[in-house]
Amino acid sequence: MPHHYFIIYKPYQVLSQFSPSEGKATLAGFCKVPPDVYPLGRLDYDSEGLLLLSNDPGLNHRLLHPSFHHEREYWVQVEGILTPEAVTQLALGPVISLDGKPYSTKRCVVAAFNTEPAVPQRVPPIRVRQNIPTSWLRLTLSEGKNRQVRRMTAAVGFPTLRLIRYRIEGIRLDGLQPGDCVALPRAEVFEKLFGRHI
Repeated sequence: MPHHYFIIYKPYQVLSQFSPSEGKATLAGFCKVPPDVYPLGRLDYDSEGLLLLSNDPGLNHRLLHPSFHHEREYWVQVEGILTPEAVTQLALGPVISLDGKPYSTKRCVVAAFNTEPAVPQRVPPIRVRQNIPTSWLRLTLSEGKNRQVRRMTAAVGFPTLRLIRYRIEGIRLDGLQPGDCVALPRAEVFEKLFGRHI
């Protein structure tokens, strides 16, 4: 069986799966792929952004097994004016609650956007509260715990309003709109993920 590789910009309030789910949108409504292709990893229902799709079990293992590390960059809109102290706390790895137990997140790369990034409008849009400002930051992680970004920003006092996965290693969302699905050649996928052909 040939291996296939796709990327999709998963929209907000879409499940990271192709199988039907009562009353909820899935990837099947946006991407027509061979029946054995599935998401490599996931994004929460209320998160947006880059998902890789493939039927390559070797790639699945390399991306999801804890022994392999790869960068994932998120663009995050938070409630409030982000402080330098919060940026430092995030970079050092705040303690979050995971399965009811404290977990120290790994150090990561954090940078605040000086101006709001050029991202597609969310549907439905964020509920605007005129008296509460918001900030955007770029967060680059090498681990992916359950709802980690949301738990991290909440831990430093800035709840997440909107979360977009922009990049996995060298594969980016550039030029894609929510719901766009694009096939990529194997050589490009492996070059951008691992820096070489495998």
